[in-house]
Amino acid sequence: MNLLESAGFSRSNPYYVVQQGKIASLTLMKDSERLDLLKEIGGTRVYEDRRRESLKIMQETANKRKQIDQVVRYLEERLRELDEEKEELKKYQQLDKQRRSLEYTILDHELNDARNELASMDDNRRQISERMSQADNEVVELRERVKSLEKEIKASTKGINETKSEKGDAEKKRTEALKVVSQIELDLRDLKDRISSEKRAKDEAVRELNSMRKESEKSKSELAQISKVHAAKLKEEEDISKSIMDREKRLSILYQKQGRATQFKNEAARDEWLRKEIHDLERVLLSNRKQESLLQDESQKLKDEINKLTNHIESRRSESSKLEAVLADKQKNHNDFTKQKNALQDERKSFWKEENSVTAEIDRLKEDLVKAQKSLDHATPGDIRRGLNSVSRIIRDHGIGGVFGPVLELVDCEEKFFTAVEVTAGNSLFHVVVENDDISTRIIQVLTREKGGRVTFIPLNRVHAPNVNVPQSSDFVPLLKKLKFRAEHRRAFEQVFGRTVICRDLETATRVARSNSLDCITLDGDQVAKKGGMTGGFYDSRRSRLKFVKVIRDNKAEIEKKTAHLENVGKKLKDIDKKITDLITKHQQMDAERDHAKSELEQFKADIASATKQKGSLEKALAKKEKSLANIRNQIEQIQSGIAMKNDEMGTELIDQLTLEERDLLSRLNPEITRLKEKFLSCKNSRIEIETRKEELENNLSTNLMRRQKELEAIISSADSKTLPVEVEAKEQELKESKRTLDEATTVLKGIYRLTSLFLLCCTRWSCPLTLKWSFGQLMLMLLMPIQDRWSN
Repeated sequence: MNLLESAGFSRSNPYYVVQQGKIASLTLMKDSERLDLLKEIGGTRVYEDRRRESLKIMQETANKRKQIDQVVRYLEERLRELDEEKEELKKYQQLDKQRRSLEYTILDHELNDARNELASMDDNRRQISERMSQADNEVVELRERVKSLEKEIKASTKGINETKSEKGDAEKKRTEALKVVSQIELDLRDLKDRISSEKRAKDEAVRELNSMRKESEKSKSELAQISKVHAAKLKEEEDISKSIMDREKRLSILYQKQGRATQFKNEAARDEWLRKEIHDLERVLLSNRKQESLLQDESQKLKDEINKLTNHIESRRSESSKLEAVLADKQKNHNDFTKQKNALQDERKSFWKEENSVTAEIDRLKEDLVKAQKSLDHATPGDIRRGLNSVSRIIRDHGIGGVFGPVLELVDCEEKFFTAVEVTAGNSLFHVVVENDDISTRIIQVLTREKGGRVTFIPLNRVHAPNVNVPQSSDFVPLLKKLKFRAEHRRAFEQVFGRTVICRDLETATRVARSNSLDCITLDGDQVAKKGGMTGGFYDSRRSRLKFVKVIRDNKAEIEKKTAHLENVGKKLKDIDKKITDLITKHQQMDAERDHAKSELEQFKADIASATKQKGSLEKALAKKEKSLANIRNQIEQIQSGIAMKNDEMGTELIDQLTLEERDLLSRLNPEITRLKEKFLSCKNSRIEIETRKEELENNLSTNLMRRQKELEAIISSADSKTLPVEVEAKEQELKESKRTLDEATTVLKGIYRLTSLFLLCCTRWSCPLTLKWSFGQLMLMLLMPIQDRWSN
């Protein structure tokens, strides 16, 4: 392709074939366009493109050179920095070497000092250890002494704790009873004060009510007289006003009649104007009649509402009286329920006391049981204890039957034989008695598989008891006869205890063993074998395993017995709680009904007061309506009179002058109107004075006398209520019960005081160490001090 392009052939040159119209376009081209075409035909554009590419490559090369120069300059600067850091590192290494040398020297000195100090501390530690050993020995001795003293004071401490607990409970009950009694006495005093104050208020209210009634009657009488005078004055004023209006109308008609001739051209125009005026007056009359009808309806509605409110007030008063009677009955029932509840609560308190006592006894037994179990575990070798625990778990998990338990749990005897039995049996006490060897084989397989320890079993089907002939003698007795066990376990006990007899002393045991070839043992645990071996010495009976088992067995039986008794007491308590709950539910329901009745009574009283106030407002509104109705009726009469006069004038002759009679009437009307206006003014002033006095009397009656009279009647009505005496009776009964509870608590405190005083006297005479006597005396004085202070007060 390059060869062809150099020869003049190019892919970008399309001018080997001349298209139509190209020659014409060549002739019309500009010189610059023709030059470009020639360059394209000649193939010089390829070299220009390559030239541009070469220039572009040169430019990129120059840019890369600049970047390389920048990197070279950065590397040179970094080399200079690294040279400086190299010098600093050399200096640092030299200084670090010196520092480590100095540190080693310092640490070496410190190590030597620490070794010297450690040596001196070891010497001090050895000395302190020696002193601590001596102190530990002293502590062991003191602990032994404390244990012996603790046993002596255990019973006394128990009595002190019980007495202290009883004293605290009694003081708490007495304090609560005192609070209740004080509160009830205060409430009772308040109720009595209320009754006495209400009685005094009732007496004062009766006296004041009588005087109020007299004053009210006097005011009502004066108001009736003034009302009559006021009505007469109003009627007189109304008559005068009507006369004035009538004369003014007649005067106006005369003036109008006198000017009709100038006002109208003829009679027809005048009659037309009169008909129009009559039409307007009739329209106004119709409107006033509608207003009159509306006022009459409203007045009737107000009267109906007043009657309705009057009936409502009477019914509410009747219902209030009934509610007061119901409240008195409910208060009486409330007192009866309170008595029943108090009796049940007293019974429940006695059961609570018994329950607390039994629970405390069970807790004490459980505590002793746990202590005995722990002591038995400590007295049992660890591998045997672990094996027995595994056997119990295997029996429980796999449901294996026919396992009776270890010999230790199956045997029982008198306490004086415990040492002999334990020494004789040894570890055989922990052998487990089973029904047959299949059971023991199964358990042993599980023990082996689970690595649960080792246990020795006594299968009853494989045990063959030895046939031992024991002669009768007063010096010894077979040990088997002193043991108590079940008959089906006899072969196991014969195997363990069948060859042993109990002797009176060690000499007798030696003689019997030599002469009868029997294993002998004394009550102290000294043992003589039939082959001549002797075993003896001190045996700590306090760690007796049979004793621990007996305590466990007895405590379990006593716990079961006490638990059954506690369940019985719990059932009784549940029954009493149910009765009290039912009673409280009824009591609460009754209280709710009583409170509802009280609120309803208060609501009735509020309704009566509201209805009374509303009735007064309606009566005032009715008076205003009636006054408006009277005014409307007066207007209607005046309009009707005007219409009649205009009707009379219609159709008469139209004249421009009055007749002689009309002129005479016109001359008389003006002085009459003036005189009537003066009379009207005088009557009005008199009526205003009478009306002012009437309003004063009405205000005094409505706002002062009648209101105060209603308040006094309400005071008398509340004083006559039976609720307060019933509440007083209930409070007195409650006070009686509370005083009885207070007397019981006081009696208990007195008994505790006498008991603790006697105990203090016994403590001061008890032959115990002086420090123990002093601690007892100090404790009892602290215990008794609050009681003595109270009783001295």
